[in-house]
Amino acid sequence: MYLTKFLINKKFQFKRSNVLKYVSSTMLSNAYRTISNWKSYNVTPLYTLDKLKKNLKVNNIFYKDESKRFHLKSFKALGGAYAVEKISKGKKNIIISSATAGNHGKSVAWGAQRLKLKCKIFVSQFVSEARVKEIKKFGAEVIRVKGNYEDSLKKCQELSKKNNWKIVQDVSTKDYKYIPQLTMAGYSILIKEISKQTNEYITHILLQAGVGGLAAGVVAGVAKYFRRIPKIIIVEPDKADCVLQSIKGKKIKKIKIKKESIMGGMSCNEMSLVPWQILKNASNCCVSISDKNIAKTVAGLKDKKFSKTSIIGGECAAPGVIALIGLCNNVKASKFLNIDRTSNILVIGCEGNADVKLYKQLLSKGRK
Repeated sequence: MYLTKFLINKKFQFKRSNVLKYVSSTMLSNAYRTISNWKSYNVTPLYTLDKLKKNLKVNNIFYKDESKRFHLKSFKALGGAYAVEKISKGKKNIIISSATAGNHGKSVAWGAQRLKLKCKIFVSQFVSEARVKEIKKFGAEVIRVKGNYEDSLKKCQELSKKNNWKIVQDVSTKDYKYIPQLTMAGYSILIKEISKQTNEYITHILLQAGVGGLAAGVVAGVAKYFRRIPKIIIVEPDKADCVLQSIKGKKIKKIKIKKESIMGGMSCNEMSLVPWQILKNASNCCVSISDKNIAKTVAGLKDKKFSKTSIIGGECAAPGVIALIGLCNNVKASKFLNIDRTSNILVIGCEGNADVKLYKQLLSKGRK
């Protein structure tokens, strides 16, 4: 069993103008102009999962490898660091703060270090020591908070207000939209790059969702840079399917996470507002997957089971591959999505071994 749930979005209606109302075309252009001029900017590879495409009988499966994004091993490098640059406006006397489950905080810390700014990063008790170490490498002070991600965010907001620190968060609410929009604009660069990396029209995109920032940023990129609109499929852990539940309930639903998923960056209990405004109409369907196949898929990517290339993909990079196998083996789903021999499918390898210790554990477990 690769899929736990498959939900068709009855409210689906993709309008470019509607998507770009929430993250504007100008915002997307500015993000690309700025980030592509950073000293260490390189386009990340787009691989073909040629062995998997033969197995699943589709035309192409493209894998966007974000393990090569700057030296942060994650797509998040495009978001937080860019937002830090935009809001600091060249000032040197400000202190940046953020709460994180890992990769976002690393991006914010790196962005602050690039601009020689002080930085405070708040993490919950569930964030691994390996991830904390990675954040500290960029000169940030890491503050551990008892409880989950939400508790770390509350503490961050409380102390930032008191000390006048500038919060760079990737979660948007009614009164906090601009900075999350900047981070999403950064993520859209993936699509700008892909539009130049292949001449094939992408027919389907599988997008991982936590609070929805990556998915919405990529969808905004699609609205701006792709000539044809592909089918959009949202992928979540079955223990934290807040997008699926929100689309099912036609409003943002806060869910109870009884047990944290191994897909730590995707283990979120509530959608961010701007992503909801985009994804509630722009996604064709939602799927959820269990933790069960993560280790096997991480090992499969590394050991060339899916492609001629050995790929380093972490616990949050595997879900797109798992969901795709599930969809292709599900008659109802593949028929609804028109997955066939002409399909050119895109999966986002959103991170590499960002948590080195966990990656090694998953690799050895997946090889057994």
